[in-house]
Amino acid sequence: MIRRHAAVQGIALAAALGLGLAGCAGSSEGADGDGSAEALKIGTILPLTGTLAFLGPPEVAGVGLAVDDINEAGGVLGNDVIVESGDSGDTTDLSVARSTATDLIGKGVSAVIGAASSGVSLAVVDQFEEAGVMEVSPANTATDLSGYGEYFARTAPPDTVQGAALGSLIIDDGHTSVGFLVQNEAYGNGLRDNTQKSVEAGGVTAVYGATGAGQEFPPGETNFGSQVTNLLAQKPDAIAVIAFEETVAIVTELAAQGWDFDGTTYFVDGNLSNYGDKFDPGTLKGVQGTLPGAQAEDDFRDRLNTWSEENENTTLEDFSYAAESYDATILVALAAVRGGATDGKTISENIRAVSGSEGGTEVRSFADGVKALEAGDEIVYKGFSGTGPLDENNDPSSAFIGIYLYGADNTYTYVKSVEGKS
Repeated sequence: MIRRHAAVQGIALAAALGLGLAGCAGSSEGADGDGSAEALKIGTILPLTGTLAFLGPPEVAGVGLAVDDINEAGGVLGNDVIVESGDSGDTTDLSVARSTATDLIGKGVSAVIGAASSGVSLAVVDQFEEAGVMEVSPANTATDLSGYGEYFARTAPPDTVQGAALGSLIIDDGHTSVGFLVQNEAYGNGLRDNTQKSVEAGGVTAVYGATGAGQEFPPGETNFGSQVTNLLAQKPDAIAVIAFEETVAIVTELAAQGWDFDGTTYFVDGNLSNYGDKFDPGTLKGVQGTLPGAQAEDDFRDRLNTWSEENENTTLEDFSYAAESYDATILVALAAVRGGATDGKTISENIRAVSGSEGGTEVRSFADGVKALEAGDEIVYKGFSGTGPLDENNDPSSAFIGIYLYGADNTYTYVKSVEGKS
């Protein structure tokens, strides 16, 4: 069963400073040394509720662990980083995210980590930019966000990369016709579009849910009887499900109508979750899924889980986008160090450089990055997600896509990774 989690109980919140931090971020002069020298305050706008709530715990842990590592290394410009937590909700009720954005801006954050949903980010990204707050998403993949503005970046690759990987997987498995079950918003439509381009280039026909067919479903849909009936009537030999928590209802309906999932069904990052006894044993056996990001190392997973248990009283069931959340937080902090200030404008102006766009010394931790920057070197931060430097669109210039396989217990295991470029 997908586990839901209530509001964050606090992400390694640093001791409150006596200094007033209520001024709106981004009001300083930027990277010329005249910007704010106050403590770096980072907000989170991550899914604690809604159809992507299963992604919340690993992303929260990624941010929290990164902040602990930063503060253990001496903080940013002599001060501990402070975190302000917030819920993004999902696209079924965008008032949650907009309220969180207003709250975080009012608390004087200079940067935010999130959102997980591309549709949510599209609803708040202008609000953050107007306030001079740098938004760095660990999970947004919609192509609509590529080059959106100087105050938006991401550590997850755009859907061009995952779509190509998913399309290749379907082709390599020998399928000739595919049906898409797609939620009607920026993420679903964009990933479907790119996957469809990939499969059609390989000679596979999209027989249902194709671009322009008008067969998408609204986010939050719970009844898929007619959709599944209409899809199966087209006799596809493969189905790609591009959805969030709606996947539970979709799988239940597909099973009820006799669909054999083994070797024929494909999930994506939005629904790659360990479902366990949510379905009968063996239901998802042979289902494959794609997930942007390199496979997390065992030691890193252990550290994330320890952090989550100690700070959130939660054992992590998934690690999706935890590495990207960690790396996003480290990049924000290193950008402030390089620019000599903690305001959003400075972070915006320096985040590409610390990701490696200027070349330089390769570093694998915040502490090593600070050491190199203080020595006058440019740096290339190589984090846990395995992405390349940010390009001119503030997208990772390259990234790994993990391929995963479900077993009879309805949980997934890592198979391999493929590397692609934006």
